[in-house]
Amino acid sequence: MSVPYTEKPWEFLKDYQGKNFTGQWPTLPEMYKISVSRFAGRPCFTVYEPDRISLTYTESLKLIESTARWLHQKGIRRGDRVAVTGKNAPEWSIAYLSVLFAGGVVVPIDYQLKNEETDLLLKTSGARILFVDEEKHEYYLQNKGALEIIVSLKKGLGCYIYDLDGPSAEIEQPVESDLAAILFTSGTTGIPKGVMLTHKNLVSDCYLAQGTPLIILPTDVFYAILPIHHSYTMLAVFIEAISVGAEVVFGKKMVTSQILKDLKEAQITMLLGVPMLFNKVLAGIMRGLKAKGPVVYGLISFMMAISGFIKKVFKKNPGKKMFKFILDKASLTSIRICISGGGPLAPSVFKKYNQLGIDFVQGYGLTETSPIIAINPVKQFKVKSVGRTCPQVDMKILNPDERGVGEVIVKGPMVMLGYYNMPEETAASFTPDGYLKTGDLGYLDNENYLYLTGRAKNMIVTEGGKNVYPEEIENEFQLFEEIDQILIRGYIMDEKMKTEGIEALVYPAQEFKNAKGETPSKKEIKTRIESIITEVNQRLQPWQKINRTTVLDQAMEMTTTKKIKRSNL
Repeated sequence: MSVPYTEKPWEFLKDYQGKNFTGQWPTLPEMYKISVSRFAGRPCFTVYEPDRISLTYTESLKLIESTARWLHQKGIRRGDRVAVTGKNAPEWSIAYLSVLFAGGVVVPIDYQLKNEETDLLLKTSGARILFVDEEKHEYYLQNKGALEIIVSLKKGLGCYIYDLDGPSAEIEQPVESDLAAILFTSGTTGIPKGVMLTHKNLVSDCYLAQGTPLIILPTDVFYAILPIHHSYTMLAVFIEAISVGAEVVFGKKMVTSQILKDLKEAQITMLLGVPMLFNKVLAGIMRGLKAKGPVVYGLISFMMAISGFIKKVFKKNPGKKMFKFILDKASLTSIRICISGGGPLAPSVFKKYNQLGIDFVQGYGLTETSPIIAINPVKQFKVKSVGRTCPQVDMKILNPDERGVGEVIVKGPMVMLGYYNMPEETAASFTPDGYLKTGDLGYLDNENYLYLTGRAKNMIVTEGGKNVYPEEIENEFQLFEEIDQILIRGYIMDEKMKTEGIEALVYPAQEFKNAKGETPSKKEIKTRIESIITEVNQRLQPWQKINRTTVLDQAMEMTTTKKIKRSNL
C-alpha cells in the first residue's frame, strides 16, 4: 500500500512548471537548468588530482550544451543511443548529461568490464557514439564495430575541444516519458539485460526519495566513490546532488586510506556507500578503541549505548560532541548523513554509527526501480529495516508465509519501462495487475517499513521444510575482522530426498594476526574461523545453523558494487 506524506521537497517545482517544463516532472536537462538558475555560482563537479579542480553549475552547463551541439552536429537525434564508460570524473558527468541535452539515450557501462564484455553491451544497445577513458581509447579506435565515433573523455572533454560559443542547434528536446538511459544489470554472459529508465523514472525517484523525509541541502557535498555507472551512485549521488544544487566530489580509489583523506580534504557531508565500505571504516574505529585497553574501551562502549538511547528516544544527537575525538581521527567530523545501499547492512553496524552521532540510514531499491523505493527516515529509523516506502510507491508482499515473508512487488513512477528489446522477459517480470516482481523476499510492518530476508533464488529449504535466507545469516558476520568474505549457500545433504544443508564459504582476511601478533598458520586460521561459526551458530535459530564450513584459499569474485557473484560458485 502507498503511504501519504505531508513533506514534499519537490513542491518548489510548481514555480517552474509551465515555464521551464510542461510535464508532471521535468526531464533531466530541464531539472539541471532549473538548478543552474537557482545555484549558478555554486561548485557542481569537483575532483582532487591532487589539486582541487572544480566546475560551477554555470561552467558545467556551458560544457554540456556545447557537447550536446557537437553530438547534434554528428547526427545524434532524439532517441539515439550514446555510450559512456570511464572512471568517476567530471568529464563522465559532462558526457552523460550532454547526451540527454542532445535528446539522446545514455548507455552507462561498467568501466571494469573486459573489452569483449563491453563490446557485447555496445552491440546490444545499438550505441552510435562512445565516450571512453583514455586508456581504452586506442582499443576502440582499432575495434569500432558498429560505432561511428570514439571520443576520449580526457582529451575530448577534458581539454574542452568543442566550440563553447559555437552556433546554436535546433535540437529536439526529450519529454518526460522518453527513454533517458539503458542500464545493464550485473552479469554479462548470454544476452545482456538492459533496464530502460525514462526521464520521469529518474527525476521522480530523485525527488520522491527526499520525501521520506531525507533533507538534502544546496550546501551538501556528496562523495562519488562507488562506480557512477551503477544505478545506486548515479541516482543517489549524481542526480540527487544536481537536483538541489549540491556539489559532487569524485573519488578515485576504493582504498580506505584514500577515502579518509578525501573525506577530510573535501569536507564531505553526504557519504553513500555499500556495507563493505562502512564495515571497514567502523572496524578501523573499533580497533583503535580496543587498543586503548579494556577499561577505556568499556567506558566508551557504555557512553555509546547512552548516546544511542538518547538519539532513539529523545530525537537528540549528543554523539557528535561526545565522540568528536573519535570522528576527527576517522575523518568523519564533517559527515551529516551516511546512507548504505546495494546490499544488506548488519543492524549492529547501523546501530554503532548512530551511537557515534552520525545520522546513518539505509535504503533499498534495484536498477529496475531507478533504484530507490524505500529509505529509513533519519529521525524515525528502524535498525532492522531497510527503510520506509517512498511517497507514491505502492508496495505489496506476494504470497506471504506464516512470518509474513513473501516476494516484494511494487508499482510507482520510478518503475522501469522494461528490458531493452526483451518483451518476454519484461512480461515475466510483472504480475498480471502490473506490479514489478523484485525477486527479493521480505515483509512489511504496520508503518510500511520493509524488512528483507533475502533473494528468492537464494532461499534454502532445510530437511524440516524451513525456509532459510542466506543473507540473514551472512549479516551476523559483518563485524568479524578475521573474515574478508562469507557466502552462505545450500548444499544437497540427501540426493534421494533433495534436502539441503547450510554451508559457509569463507575467505579469511589476509591481514589478521594470531594472539602473538604473528601471521597465523592455515591450521590456526581454520580453527579461528570454526570458532566464529560456532559463536554465530549459538545466536541462530536451530534451522539456520551452519553445518558445513569451507575455508577458501582465493577470494570470491565480486561485482563492482562489492557483492559476491553467487552465480560463479
